[in-house]
Amino acid sequence: MEVKQFDFHLPEQLIAQTPLLERSSSRLMIVDPESQKIAHNKFRNIGDFLNEGDCLVLNDTRVLPARLYGIKKDTGAKVEVLLLNQIEGDEWNTLVKPAKRIQEGTEVTFGNGELTAMCTSIGENGGRTFEFRYNGIFYEVLQRLGEMPLPPYIKEQLDDQERYQTVYAKREGSAAAPTAGLHFTDGLLSELKEKGVHLAYVTLHVGLGTFRPVATEVVQDHKMHAEFYQISEGTASMLTNVKKKGGRIISVGTTTTRTLETIFTTKGKFMPDAGWTDIFIYPGYSFKAIDGMITNFHLPQSSLVMLVSALAGKEMIMTAYEEAIQANYRFFSFGDAMLILEGSVRA
Repeated sequence: MEVKQFDFHLPEQLIAQTPLLERSSSRLMIVDPESQKIAHNKFRNIGDFLNEGDCLVLNDTRVLPARLYGIKKDTGAKVEVLLLNQIEGDEWNTLVKPAKRIQEGTEVTFGNGELTAMCTSIGENGGRTFEFRYNGIFYEVLQRLGEMPLPPYIKEQLDDQERYQTVYAKREGSAAAPTAGLHFTDGLLSELKEKGVHLAYVTLHVGLGTFRPVATEVVQDHKMHAEFYQISEGTASMLTNVKKKGGRIISVGTTTTRTLETIFTTKGKFMPDAGWTDIFIYPGYSFKAIDGMITNFHLPQSSLVMLVSALAGKEMIMTAYEEAIQANYRFFSFGDAMLILEGSVRA
């Protein structure tokens, strides 16, 4: 399977640069793989397509203010450091610009010296491992000194940093937001619960690899980046009961989907678990955990387009994306949403 099969032309003006005033006022495209039909609605009406006893699964990760600007201790040269993931203790994998300035043993200071870092190893493509030193609590220092790492395709300044967080974000550790969840408000979640829709939470800390187009020519040659996930006993029990009672499991976002499919593929059932996943889902994959999915509109030739194509069918997704472009849907992180669910659009 060739990567170019997942390419499409996206006019630049359709890349959403700022969030809408109201989260749930975004548009919603409904894609039904069963009837091969497409419909259009507003996200605030998502409950119309969910039944009592269904379960929405959401990723409760919280984006770190992971972009730090510092200077080399010896020369004063400016350096940008982007935290990717915590290895252990105060050691982190990072991306550095310009990388050539940072060698093993280089020290960098941030703020007025309240945070310092020493490079302990060198990786590929600007990757560096740093050990950080500070007084107090690391995440509190980061809140003072760090900036929100918006995706590279967003050029506008974000006035309210919380708009790049879901309303249910609580477990810090992501370099990017699980953007399918940005459409939910506290009020909408309450409405869904009142209808009898269960809400369950997993954690997957999103890495920057989520933004990168697949670099290989053949889909199967692509190697996914690994991301840390966690599922609690309470969530595993809820999902097991929903399945047992015939309810549908609808994942909110590709990160939630990858978490649930990883667990079900490796364990054969829902159970409490934590670890690293590099699962790569593309057409031909047989879904074991989910029945449907809420997602945003993704980059051409990305692993995310391949994942949604695996669920809805490649031709169906390409048709849906073309229709979205013709109808001026907003794309990517601050863009509109898609619901992929069988039986959601009647013929």
